[in-house]
Amino acid sequence: MAARKKDKVRYVCQSCGYVSLRWLGRCSECGEWNSLIEERVTPEPRGRVRPQRFEKSEAVPLNKVDFVEESRIPCASREFNRVLGGGIVPGSLILVGGDPGIGKSTLLLQEAARMSRADFPVLYVSGEESHRQTRLRAQRLGIDSEHLFLLAETNQDAVLATVEKLNPGLLIIDSIQTMYQPAFESAPGSISQVRECALSFLNVAKSRHLPVILVGHVTKDGYLAGPKVLEHMVDTLLQFEGDRHQHFRILRAMKNRFGSTREIGIFEMSRTGLHDVSNPSEIFLAQRSKEASGSAVVCTLEGSRPILVEVQALVTRSNYGMPQRTAAGFEAKRLALLLAVLEKRIGLRLGTQDVFLNVAGGVRLDEPAADLGIVTAIASSMRNTAVQHDAVFIGEIGLAGEIRFVPQMDKRLHEAAKLGFKTAIIPPVPMKDLSLPRGFQVIACNRLDESFDKIF
Repeated sequence: MAARKKDKVRYVCQSCGYVSLRWLGRCSECGEWNSLIEERVTPEPRGRVRPQRFEKSEAVPLNKVDFVEESRIPCASREFNRVLGGGIVPGSLILVGGDPGIGKSTLLLQEAARMSRADFPVLYVSGEESHRQTRLRAQRLGIDSEHLFLLAETNQDAVLATVEKLNPGLLIIDSIQTMYQPAFESAPGSISQVRECALSFLNVAKSRHLPVILVGHVTKDGYLAGPKVLEHMVDTLLQFEGDRHQHFRILRAMKNRFGSTREIGIFEMSRTGLHDVSNPSEIFLAQRSKEASGSAVVCTLEGSRPILVEVQALVTRSNYGMPQRTAAGFEAKRLALLLAVLEKRIGLRLGTQDVFLNVAGGVRLDEPAADLGIVTAIASSMRNTAVQHDAVFIGEIGLAGEIRFVPQMDKRLHEAAKLGFKTAIIPPVPMKDLSLPRGFQVIACNRLDESFDKIF
């Protein structure tokens, strides 16, 4: 009788996936301390054939592939539909990540209950809660369904057996870090377990044409826990943003093979769960102080939807040698660039001033169209002069102090007019390209100093 091959021992970094043959106190790839965990690998016997993947391994010409455009599975939430690109694509693998307690499980349990029906059963697998705990959470959310099946299990083989028996229309795994395969000796949540379990769910999704939604934990730095290959493996990566202490949550598509990555979904957290926010601009501006200095309204475009948000700035004399530059909801490096433009082109002496910037409502501004509003808020706080309360600021700032054009200006101006704004400070744009609402005034400025002369 042939002797069994000896198991190999390797050490895998739980932060970046680096593999070492000996233990190291610090990972030589990412620099994390005490992140290498011992894993035992049993070599496969020779001649063993790996299981069949989703389709036959044959090369097929592109024009010979059978193609039938399938309808998406609509979700109960309009905001969730918007982020996914119109609904769930059958056979897709979706990964939802976010900080603990931000609402991942709440949203998915709501959608599972509302989407389930007699011809479309939904299987919700919880590796962190028992049946009673999940039922208690469902009662708090006010949802109930006889076609939503709960499974409290962490063994992936048992989960796949239940899928084979139940044949659901949607599978939700909460969370992928709690799943494990008995064939591997490493602990649940390790790099090997997360990668192999996600690969198995990918095969199930493609072979059975079953949409699978995975919940993923995030690290203390805000990145998705597990190997980076997990993000490349899924079809759609959704990220929850927002502060747990605020009412609003933003669901952003970081990757979407079947839709746009510019769309966001906005939800409001209440005692009965997450609810869609149909008009986010009105809610973000509801508590705005119209007479305070350091406040300006900008219009950012998230996918196909314009959103108006308030930008708040506070400029005060620094009590330390090095002035502080703090930004919440805006990139710190971009803020430093805009401060340099203000000091060089406008003459504002900000070198001895602390500058604090905040985007109200927990929104994160990534679009350059918010530049003009941000520098206006900073100058307003520096001069202690309030800007016109019914004005909106749209434009990108260049290093020479020029105001650059941004796309879809017409859509932004109509959104501002709908919310009661009367004036817009924008870069030069052909007036024939704009269909302005009645009574709405547009002030076009080429340079930043020109806009400041008209604003202040």
